[in-house]
Amino acid sequence: MYKDNSLKVELRKSALWINLVDTPQLNADLIHIFRQASADPDVRVVVLTGAVERIFCVGGGGSAAPRDQRERNAYWVKGMRQARELILTILDCDKPVIGRINGHAVGKGCSIALCCDITIMAEGAKIGDTHVKVGLAAGDGGSLLWPNLVGLMQSKRFLLTGDLLTGREAAEIGLITEAVPEADLDERTDHWVERMMGAASSAVAMTKRALNASLRQQASTHMDMSLGLETLTFLTDDHEEGVAALKEKRKPKFDRS
Repeated sequence: MYKDNSLKVELRKSALWINLVDTPQLNADLIHIFRQASADPDVRVVVLTGAVERIFCVGGGGSAAPRDQRERNAYWVKGMRQARELILTILDCDKPVIGRINGHAVGKGCSIALCCDITIMAEGAKIGDTHVKVGLAAGDGGSLLWPNLVGLMQSKRFLLTGDLLTGREAAEIGLITEAVPEADLDERTDHWVERMMGAASSAVAMTKRALNASLRQQASTHMDMSLGLETLTFLTDDHEEGVAALKEKRKPKFDRS
């Protein structure tokens, strides 16, 4: 049922484990899997983690964008539609979603992590939304999710700078549920899986729906607006410079006129 995608998916005693891999198909695959999981009576909880050691998700699939301008624009538009649908689909999933953040969660990976209901993160791993560092607006969920978790001022502090936080720092400001030593990550993840599995599934599902009601309502309009703003910045010279600087491992020289 869950094999028609590029991700490693495994059902373990009613817990659906999804191992994230940064590919161009990531958004489409996750949308498909979450829709299936939400309707599957055999799934009581979903666990998201990174397939690569010490990497949760860093949004690397975008490096496969075509060079031809027309194809590149089409690739971008498709990606924006999927980014919107992904955030809405995860928020709409009635099953509790646990984020086992085993490593860096950056950019799109950060937004995916923050959609989870319970987040357990390795305390030395890094998390953050770095869109501004490549000349882009934080449009794929960051400007929606951060203020709801840590408030407007903390969101401005990190989204306007693109600064990263360690797991420990993220837990301190309430961005994630808890940060633990890497060696304890499995134990704490199992703890939360067992808590969710032992609860009344319908009560958990409806409580989650109530808690997410306002956020889901905001998301339906906010994502259109924020992804539109991200697209405007995608067309700028600053974005081209940001991408070039990232590839060349240097500090970008943004337009200061």
